[in-house]
This record gives sequence, structure tokens and C-alpha cells, in this order.
Amino acid sequence: MQVPRFPVDAPQQRVLRAFAQLGFVVVRHREHISLMRERPGGGRDTLTIPNHPRISSGTLRAACSQGNIPRDAFIDAYERS
Repeated sequence: MQVPRFPVDAPQQRVLRAFAQLGFVVVRHREHISLMRERPGGGRDTLTIPNHPRISSGTLRAACSQGNIPRDAFIDAYERS
């Protein structure tokens, strides 16, 4: 089975919709976009992406690591957005 790949040069709005499906909300929108979600057991996951029209696959990979998001969960949410 082939490992799913992160999208290359993904549109920013589609990326934000995917993160929203995973429970993240935008808490700051300036040069960078900061997102946060509350964990059910307490605590928070946060991530930051650049405020660019398109987001590279390497940046998405780093943001998912920063926000404790499994690769498959993000790719599923991205495909549904």
C-alpha cells in the first residue's frame, strides 16, 4: 500500500478548512496564522502556518507535527475540504 502524500502547494483556504475539520480554530491572522484546539483530556494543541496563498508540503508536514496531527487524519480532512 502506498503512503499518502501531503498536497504540494495547497491553497491556504482549503488547508484552513482541513484544520477546522480537525477541531482547530484560528486565534491569530497576521503575517502567520496561529491555530489552536482543546484536547478532550485537557491541554491544547497549537500550530502556526505562514499567511501565504499556497502552503508547501514541507510546511504542512511541520504544522501537523507541531499540532500532533497524524498524517492520515490531515490528508483525509484535506480531501474532504
